Amino acid sequence: MRARTWATASTGAILASLVAALPAQAAEAAPATRVDLRALEWSPCEDIGPVGDETLECATLTVPMARGDDGGSARGQDATVDLALSRVPATGTAEHTLLVNPGGPGSAGRMWASHTHRRMSEELREVYDVVSFDPRGVGASNPAVACDPDFFTAVRPDTVPAGPDEEAALLDRAEAHAQACADNSGPILEHMRTEDTAHDMDAIRAALGEERIDYLGYSYGTYLGTVYSALYPERVRALVLDSVVNPDHPWYDSNHVQSRALDRAAGAFFAWVARHDDAYGLGGTREEVADAYYALRERLGTAPAADTVGPTELEGVAIVVAYSGRTWPAVASALSAQVNDDDPAPLVDLHETYGDDAGSDNGYAGYLAVQCTDSHWPKDWDTWRSDTEDVHEDAPFMAWHNTWYNAPCATWSAPADDWFGVGDTPYERPAYSGDALVVHATGDGATPVEGAHALHRRLTGSALVIEDGGRTHGVALTGNTCVDEAVTAYLLRGELPEAGPGADLTCEAGPEPRPREAQREPTPDLQRIGPFGLDRASDSAEMVE
Repeated sequence: MRARTWATASTGAILASLVAALPAQAAEAAPATRVDLRALEWSPCEDIGPVGDETLECATLTVPMARGDDGGSARGQDATVDLALSRVPATGTAEHTLLVNPGGPGSAGRMWASHTHRRMSEELREVYDVVSFDPRGVGASNPAVACDPDFFTAVRPDTVPAGPDEEAALLDRAEAHAQACADNSGPILEHMRTEDTAHDMDAIRAALGEERIDYLGYSYGTYLGTVYSALYPERVRALVLDSVVNPDHPWYDSNHVQSRALDRAAGAFFAWVARHDDAYGLGGTREEVADAYYALRERLGTAPAADTVGPTELEGVAIVVAYSGRTWPAVASALSAQVNDDDPAPLVDLHETYGDDAGSDNGYAGYLAVQCTDSHWPKDWDTWRSDTEDVHEDAPFMAWHNTWYNAPCATWSAPADDWFGVGDTPYERPAYSGDALVVHATGDGATPVEGAHALHRRLTGSALVIEDGGRTHGVALTGNTCVDEAVTAYLLRGELPEAGPGADLTCEAGPEPRPREAQREPTPDLQRIGPFGLDRASDSAEMVE
């Protein structure tokens, strides 16, 4: 292990050495966030409960809505945002604070204090307070963004347009949704960029009384952590980035890359179902299972299951197989019941658990508010159509679904800015050069593993841990002993795996899931919380029983 022992110097000495090692422009650029620095008032959470036996506390922090270049309130702007925070205190004497973000963007995060604390080793729980938060605009943070709760009412139009008329109707629907977001969200819609949330993170750090913060970010949370560490490099003690958003791909490009990765992950699922044809009866080869899936998708276009699950709702169920292999038995059982027994109940159950509904409005609004303004999107719809057709030809599983999910960005009312790129030319902002741990599974469908290698190259002080053969989106602290020991050693002692070619540490994935011939009820905590957010299925031990 290459190590930096946290206790070898005073906090001030470590901080000074970090700043001294930075390029001059990076050290000078760190803004001083101006917020109300009174101590946070923690009290028992009234609206959410802990996952286990933890003591979950909540607090509110008020921050500027509009940020200036220095991260404080923009001149002449006095509007504020109330951030909803949660905390699980250390079981012993708190020595550090771990701030957690589960991704999204647009995902409420307060439950992740409990999720993360429960999954940590006892030695981590003893010395770490775990803090999470609902990012600005979402969850219990106020004001909240909103669009149209009826947008997800089943049965929605098929995402794959049958012709020009159907495509025009879908485009009108996307434009109307963008307008609804503008009408119903208020001024916060113009202050939802990742940089805004990164500044909020530093306000949280300051309010906690911490000189430096430890951070664990999953999926989109890796991009948030990358931006934070570039803005505030001297305020990072430890940085764990799991299931990486590629820093080289602004969101429009990233979503097309993701569509291809989702298709590869679906292929792995189809192959697994074929290996267990005796349990599911959907075909003995990957191709046969894929044909059965797409044939079902076509049939649901004319006869939705229980008048609820059409092709688009089916995609909302099926996409979770690309986020976690632990979902495979449930989804395979539901597909089998519908195809072989004409029984829609399991599929409807999964739709009610995984799929979007009126309650998804705030999360989807938050997702769009970030993605549509983080970087520029094509204004010419011909570009969207051409690019999507190219992807769909090779990767039909989610190509059009992903495009329509993001299509409101084509007419989004709030202005977009340049992508916050870090590292080498052509980017202007220096990347964080301190210690970091990057973690990724090779078979992750939501964020392709190439992004982890790209970020590892950008963060020159980082170590890369790869779960070889893993299918889970979100690996750290989910039970892989090899990965979890590396995360624990880094957080406790600053130890990173020895540098090596490619990955610095390769951990073998656990066994693939076992088939179950009958599963009518989905696991309650099995929820997808955003295209670039952590799938809670990866947190469910019940899924592998």
